[in-house]
Order: sequence, then structure tokens, then C-alpha cells
Amino acid sequence: MKFGLIGNPNVGKSLIFNLLTGIGVEISNFPGTTIGMLSGNVCYQREKFEVVDFPGIYSLDGLSEEETEARRFLLRKEADVLIAVLDASRLERNLYLLLQIAEYQIPAIIVLNMMDEAEKKGIFIDTKKLSETLGCEVIPAAATEGKNIEKIIPCALENAKIPSYRVSYDQHIEAALKSLQKILKCERIEAILALEGIGTDKELLDDAQAVRDEIEEQHRMSVHQIIAANRHNEAEKISESVVKSEGRSVSKNIDRLLTRTIPGVPIMAVVLISTLLCVFFIGSFLEETIVGLFDTFLINPMYSAGLSPFSEEIVFSVLIAVEAGLGVAFPYVFTFYILISILEDTGYMTRASFLADRAMHKIGMHGQALIPMVLGFGCNVPAIMSIRQLSKRERIIASFLITMVPCSARTVIIAGIVAAFVGILPALSIYLIIFVLIILTGLVLTKFAPGDQFGMILEIVPMRKPRMKQTLQRAWLRMKEFLFIAMPLLIVSSVILGVLQYTGIINSFQSIFAPFMEAALGLPDYASTALLFGILRKEMAFETLAILAGTANLGSVLTGAQLYIFAIVSVLFVPCISTIAVLYREMGLKIAAAVSFYTLSLGVVAGVILNMIL
Repeated sequence: MKFGLIGNPNVGKSLIFNLLTGIGVEISNFPGTTIGMLSGNVCYQREKFEVVDFPGIYSLDGLSEEETEARRFLLRKEADVLIAVLDASRLERNLYLLLQIAEYQIPAIIVLNMMDEAEKKGIFIDTKKLSETLGCEVIPAAATEGKNIEKIIPCALENAKIPSYRVSYDQHIEAALKSLQKILKCERIEAILALEGIGTDKELLDDAQAVRDEIEEQHRMSVHQIIAANRHNEAEKISESVVKSEGRSVSKNIDRLLTRTIPGVPIMAVVLISTLLCVFFIGSFLEETIVGLFDTFLINPMYSAGLSPFSEEIVFSVLIAVEAGLGVAFPYVFTFYILISILEDTGYMTRASFLADRAMHKIGMHGQALIPMVLGFGCNVPAIMSIRQLSKRERIIASFLITMVPCSARTVIIAGIVAAFVGILPALSIYLIIFVLIILTGLVLTKFAPGDQFGMILEIVPMRKPRMKQTLQRAWLRMKEFLFIAMPLLIVSSVILGVLQYTGIINSFQSIFAPFMEAALGLPDYASTALLFGILRKEMAFETLAILAGTANLGSVLTGAQLYIFAIVSVLFVPCISTIAVLYREMGLKIAAAVSFYTLSLGVVAGVILNMIL
């Protein structure tokens, strides 16, 4: 048996999926966290059941990739039972989607999540009356506390039934539906979708088109608008009959501060700069401690062990890779993920998106694109994946701009090289240079990117107190990718480098690029190898530089100007191979190649100019 978890964005679906299946998926307090369908298993009474987590959607008749995929899934009746997750604090809006789900005539139950938040806001829901009205079981729940989660699977197995509530549409719409059903022998949901121009049956679509033209002529509005208005009215009527509201939201007062230009923009600047400074200071402290322990207890004793030259080179390669990964990259990446998780959990990120909307329009996107851009500070890969919700024009622009955002791996380079050996202000100046280049790139792209620019509709999520356990879990989930994918890659690459260096092959490779590196960029020849390995993982540029320099104390072998130029070139250089692969999958070969060529050129040109100035 297969269960389908469906609901609006940010209603706690991913958390419920996590609690049911035990699969660690990302959970956060902003819409659009779940991208694509996720599948997991749950065992109940020694039987295994599949649970599918849909991406968060607001309706089933839109044309977005998520809505199309969910609609196709429901039309094929691939789920035996739907578990509709609703936000109790925003019942009316959530009922709009539920009324659409009911039209697919699939057995379902309702999980009324966030009951604890609703009660704090003075919202009380008569769940028994709601269940009677909709004709299916309602489970009041609070997923963050695990309340009533254990009832979901037993209820879905024993009490799921097709919701009996049916929206009464405008008389002309109802007449058209009956006519289409009778003439073409189709189901009611197929007739509704055909009236909205959705479907694959050409005969049905043609007949529906003729009826639609007549209705729109009579009403002076589109069929889609009429149907949507009818559903909203029904949702409002149901909500008013079951909801009793007594309180008022405190977050409205906070929103007045966070979403107005003054003081919203200064607050946003303080938040972002404070985040970066915390990453620098905490990461530097941890880096110094861990590197010191490595040198004292592992690397120095290794040199005293009397190994053969080849064995010594191999063992040193492994140790310096582990030191670079755990002692240099880990402190900055993990610190960043914890801080960004806290911002997400508070709900601040959606308010920042709202605030940035006007500015984002100047570079060809709307405010919702800020979330992928900020996600890019963590990792460009999920950031690129999350641009699916944007229009095609915005996706092209976002592909270029996101790959320029300094991700956590690039932050490792900036913090580990510039902040640690040159200074905090020079490190912050790199961010400033990159942001200026991002803005200039956006201004140019908005002139040439094909397509129209649209406005923004974004849900402002509730302000919430971050939960330490959830914050650490998400930071760890993101960190696992670094530890279990990047670290082995780093160690293997380090050993290969050690062998190549021992055999002299590295020296031959570096000698080819040495004239350009030294004359154009003012860098030592081995920096070319570091930049090359940086394509595998960005932080590997820094780690490889440390390996080839023979010390993690880069300030002792390179000047401040060289470190600064290397950091700028590394950060702007071609995106890492994972980002290129995702770009290829999401946007195609042409865009992936264009982004790679553009960033390569930008990095080299910026390095040459800085070498002339410094």
C-alpha cells in the first residue's frame, strides 16, 4: 500500500515524513524546502508501507513543475491513501487545496498540524465538526512535539475514505461539467481540468474550449478565475463554521520592523554581516585548535617515525588531507550551516525575500529568488535545484548569479586564506567585490535574457523560536554531504597528488602554466594545480594549495597579495563539478557551458587586474 503526503508549502509535511519513515530530509521554516517527490517506508504491525512526500503546492491546477507532477500522480491514482497535511493556524488557505484534492476521489485522511501554534494565536478549531463537514477523518497534531503522529498510519489504514464534500460551482460551470461528463463519458475531475485547459484528451479539450468561450463571454472573466473564486468561497465558509479566533498575532508587529525599508534593510545588512563575522571568528578559533592538535600529535610524530621517502609522502598526503578537511573546512562549513539554519527556522528568510523584492527586480528576478541566492551561501547545488519555482527567464539569470554566490566551500577559501592570514576587512572586501560583480552581471543579463518578468507571490511564514535539535539535525544533514562525499574524495586526491609529486609529474604540469601564473596572476606555479583541483570541490583549491605548499600556515610561504588574488580567482573560477552537473540537468548543456566559460573568464580577468593593482 502507498500513502501520499500532500499539502501546502511549510505545513510540516517534511517533518511528518521524517517522523514516519526515519529518513533524514531537510526541514525548515520557509516554503519550497521539498523539491521533487521523496519516498520512504514505514513499518506498522510487521507490514511495510510506502510513503511518498509531495513537494509543497498551493493548488493542483497550476502549470509549475511541482503542481504538474502532483496532478499527474493523483490522476493515475498511484497513491492508495492521501494524507492531507493542513496548517491549523491558516486553515482557510489550506482548505483551498484540500477541496481540490477531494475532487480526485481518492481515499484520504486529514492531519491538522500545528495545533499548538494555532492555540497560541488564540485559534481554536472544532475538529469533529470539520471531519463531519468534509466527510473524512481529521487528526489534530503538533509534529514538532510528535503529538498524535503515531495515529496517522493506523488511521490511514482503517478510516481513510473518499471526502464527501463537493464544491458547488457557478451554475454555468456545473452545467458544462455535466454536459462534458455525459457526452464524453469522462470523470468530473477530468471535465474540470479540461475546462481549465488542462489534459491530454484532444476531443475533450476541444469541446471544453467551446463551452469555456461561452462562459467567459457571459461572465467577463476566465473559467479559471470563476472556479478559483468558488473554491475560495467554499473554503471561507467551511473555515468560518469550525474556527473560533480570540487572539491576535504578535508577529504582525515584528513584521512591521522587518519588512519595511527602514529599519528592514539595515537590519538585514546587520544580520548578514554578523553571520559572516561569526563564521570567521568561530571558524578561525576551531581551525587553529584542530590544526595545532594535528601538527602536535600526528604530523610531527610521523616525521620522527623513520618511514621510507615514498611511505612518508603517502602518509603525509593522507594526514594533510584529513587536517585540511576536519581542521580547516569543517569549522567554517558547519558553523555556517548552523547559523543559516537558525535564520531559516525563525522565518526571517521569507521576510528578507519580501524586503529584497524591489532590488531583485533590477537584476531580472523577483524577491523569491533571494531564497535560492541565500541557499547558495551554503551550497550552489541545492540552490540551483530550487530555482525550478522561477520562470524560465529568471532561471537563466539565476543560473549565472547563483554560481557566483560564495558558497560555504568558497567561504572556507575566503576565511581560511584571507581572514586567517591577511585580515577580516580584506576578507569582507572579497564578498563586496563578488556582490558588485553579481549585480553587474544581473543588470546585463536582464537586458538580454528572453521572456517576460513577473511579480512575486510569497507566503510570509510565521515567526518561530528555533529548536536547537532541529537546527543541529539540519546542519548535520547538510554537513554529511561534505564528510561522506568530499572527505573521501579529498583523501584520494591528496594521495594521487602525493604520488604525482613524488614522481615529478606535478612539476611538469606546473611548468607548463608557470609563465602565465607568475606573470599574469603573480602566483607560484603550484597554484595552477590547486585551481584545477578546485573544480572537483571548491574548498579543495585551498586544501590542495596547503598540500602543495607543504604547510597549512600559508602566510609563511605566500604574501598577502598572493593569498588575496588566489582567493578571488578560486572563488570566481569555474563552478565545482557538482554544480556544473546540476546546471546541465536543470538548464541544459548550453547554459551549463555558458556559465562555466563566463565564470572562468571572470576569475582570470579579476586576478589579472588585481595583480596589476596590488
